[in-house]
Amino acid sequence: MLSYSEFGAPDAPAVLIVHGLYGSGRNWGVIAKRLSNELRVITVDLRNHGHSDWTDTHSYPDMARDLAELIQHIGAPCHVVGHSMGGKASMVLAVENPDLVSRLIVADIAPVTYSHSQMQFIEAMRQVDLSTLSRRSDAETQLADLGVEPALQSFFTQSLDLTKKRWRLNLDVLAEEMDKILSFPDLNGAFDGRTLFLSGADSDYVTPEHRPRIKSLFPKARFAKLPDAGHWLHADKPREFEATVRAFLQHP
Repeated sequence: MLSYSEFGAPDAPAVLIVHGLYGSGRNWGVIAKRLSNELRVITVDLRNHGHSDWTDTHSYPDMARDLAELIQHIGAPCHVVGHSMGGKASMVLAVENPDLVSRLIVADIAPVTYSHSQMQFIEAMRQVDLSTLSRRSDAETQLADLGVEPALQSFFTQSLDLTKKRWRLNLDVLAEEMDKILSFPDLNGAFDGRTLFLSGADSDYVTPEHRPRIKSLFPKARFAKLPDAGHWLHADKPREFEATVRAFLQHP
C-alpha cells in the first residue's frame, strides 16, 4: 500500500493528488490544506518516492495499479489530480479503471513520449555528499555548486532524510526506468468522465499537436492555461491553481 496523508472531513468529496517525478505528497501540503475546507484531500507518495515502498520497476501500469489499490482502500470513486509523471499515472488509472475516477485533472503533461531526459538531476543528487549534511541548506549548497537552480534545490531536498542521511528517492531504479517514465503506454479504451488538462502558459509540455491524442483517450477533455506559470504551475501560481481545481471539481 502506498504511503498517504489525509486532510479534511472524511465525509467530504474525495480528491487524490498525485505528485510528479522526484516529488512526494509533502510537496502538496499547502494546497491540500487549503482545499480541505470543502474536500477530503489525499496526498500520496508514489512507489520509489517519499515514504512508499521501493520496487524494482517504475512503469505507468504499475503506478496506476498502486493508485487503484489506494482508491479502493479509501473508498472509491474519487476525483484525481495528477502533475507531470503523476499526471501520466493518473491518465492510465482513469482509462484502465474508469469506475474509480470521478473527475480528472491532468497538470502540465500529455499522454505522449517526451525526448528531454531528467537524468541530470539524478546525477546531481548522487553527487551530494550525504555524510557531511547536518541541515537541508547544506545539500542545497552542494546542488547549487552542481548547477541546480534554486527552486529545484528546495524541491529536491524535501525528499532528503537527514537523520538517515539518504534520499527518499530510489535513484537507481528511477535511472534504470527513465525511458519508461518519459514514454507513455499504448492504451485500449478511453475515459469518458470530465477531464481538465491544465497547463502553465509558459510551458511547452502540452501543445496543440497533442490534442488529437488527448481527445482520443479523453473525449470530454477541456483545456486551460495558467498565465505566467511554467511546468511547476502549482508552485508558480498556487492560489490560481487551487481556485481552478476547486472550480472544476465542484461545478455541477
